[in-house]
Amino acid sequence: MARPKSEDKRIAILAAAVQVIAELGTGAPTSKIAKAAGVAEGTLFTYFITKDELLNQLYLEVKSTLHATMMEGFPHGAPLRERVRHVWHAYVHWGAQNPARRKVMQQLSVSAAVMPATRAKGAEAFCEISELIAESVSIGMLRDQSPDFAGAIMSSLADMTIDFLLRHPDQEEKYCEAGFIAFWNAIGGK
Repeated sequence: MARPKSEDKRIAILAAAVQVIAELGTGAPTSKIAKAAGVAEGTLFTYFITKDELLNQLYLEVKSTLHATMMEGFPHGAPLRERVRHVWHAYVHWGAQNPARRKVMQQLSVSAAVMPATRAKGAEAFCEISELIAESVSIGMLRDQSPDFAGAIMSSLADMTIDFLLRHPDQEEKYCEAGFIAFWNAIGGK
């Protein structure tokens, strides 16, 4: 009779994958991930049949934690600027507080190992945020551009802001808000 899988081991493998992949990239050997998780490599493959499956599940797990952070305390019904500001601050703080997860997300976002179906599933949770960006675009100077373009501007400015915060942690709130103002002005928000 097969032993039941332990959720604690699965979580340990994903946590170890974050650390190892942040350090070595998506080409990191599964043996190093297993060792960091404190399990045998065969045990890793009990939880994730292939390395690609591990990478896809890791992508979804990191996206899920990011989404939960961004939606915590979300001010439904607040003016558009305040809703966008909330999302901005949550994303920037998440990135500054989780540099390894952020780095892994950046790597997985461009990895061919992450399947289109996984990307679509990861994006599902962000529908409300995508709609928020689309609403911002529709009232601003970028109304002739796609919401994806505004989202790319947001991601770029947020990543620059996170990098700056990591270099100047004593001024985190000052630069987080300055980054938001730059983004809001860039999209022509009112």
